[in-house]
Amino acid sequence: MADFYQNGIVTTLHNLKQRSYQSMEQELVEFGKSRPMGLILPSLFSELEGKALPKIIDQIAEVPYLNQIVIGLDRADQAQYQHALKFFSKLGQEHKVLWNDGPRLKALDAKLQAKGLAPKELGKGRNVWYCMGYILASNKAEAVALHDCDILTYEKDLLARLLYPVANPHFNYEFCKGFYARVADGKINGRVSRLLVTPLIKALKKVAGCNEYLDYMDSFRYPLAGEFSFRRDVLTDLRIPSDWGLEIGVLSEMQRNYAYNRICQADIADIYDHKHQDLSLDNKEAGLSKMSIDITKAFIRKLATQGQTFNAETFRTLKATYFRIALDYVETYRHDAMMNGLSLDIHNEEKAVEMFAQNIVTAGQTFLDNPMATPFIPAWNRVISAEPDILAQIKQAVELDNQEFSQA
Repeated sequence: MADFYQNGIVTTLHNLKQRSYQSMEQELVEFGKSRPMGLILPSLFSELEGKALPKIIDQIAEVPYLNQIVIGLDRADQAQYQHALKFFSKLGQEHKVLWNDGPRLKALDAKLQAKGLAPKELGKGRNVWYCMGYILASNKAEAVALHDCDILTYEKDLLARLLYPVANPHFNYEFCKGFYARVADGKINGRVSRLLVTPLIKALKKVAGCNEYLDYMDSFRYPLAGEFSFRRDVLTDLRIPSDWGLEIGVLSEMQRNYAYNRICQADIADIYDHKHQDLSLDNKEAGLSKMSIDITKAFIRKLATQGQTFNAETFRTLKATYFRIALDYVETYRHDAMMNGLSLDIHNEEKAVEMFAQNIVTAGQTFLDNPMATPFIPAWNRVISAEPDILAQIKQAVELDNQEFSQA
């Protein structure tokens, strides 16, 4: 059971176990009459054949308050796209599948690429960005949730708790970040959040000095959670990274654009487990190694925009400071695991810390070598300014794809 403690400068909405799902669902149905709700599902085709997504869709199909579901489909050929249309047809709610690798959407992407307005990297960030564009184009949802498609422990109350803060007309939140305990199968998971992000923020406070942004980021219980919700008007000004810095980038953008009383985090699940990435000790372009570099770069770039100066000595100091703090956290997590009867492999924990420490220097050097890099995908209001009918073009392309291939 969660407590009621409020940490940091962002409101925390707890799960105090006093309310049934049915009660919350009834309220959401009422909220939906004045504030229609939508859901974005960024998916790889391979996830349709996995264990998690079929169960997720079975759960979502039973949700009565969703007005719209937008599925972004990556890495799919025509036959796989047609299979996806059948796969998602069990959803009773209105839904559309964006075939990101199809000729219509690829042509639109090429058009935006020519103007420097499209995502430069393939991946989740690009998928989410185009789904957000379709949400704006279709204008059918005012409160929108987004979650991953690899959640093995998914229950429909996760979605209800995620949407409630932005769907409730009596609340003023524009954005809600989900959080949960990363415990499953007798183990403590969530290595990147536990062993990189939390100690890195503490180290940055020591090296760069305390500032409001770092205090804000330190307020989030699980900053790397892929689950968040937002009001539709958030989307026009949101610039998101296309790499593994997506979650950190979204939080940073919300801090830039909104007052803290418009941002909250909510406890959305008792347990949470999903597909685990490899540590990738010998490959900085894959797994948790690449993730840690992208996340560290996201922090560095954000602090640089606030006037913080970095050099090679700064990053060496940051590495040393981080390393000592992270090792202390390993011991803390070991005690927590023991008290709760959970397993924690100290050797693997410390191997991860050593890799993350080295990757802080790698991320810093990458920043110094290319300080003019622009990792953010342009905000939709800029794209619309340059291409005024782009939303109509996206809407038409998605709907033509769905009509043509669902009948094939």
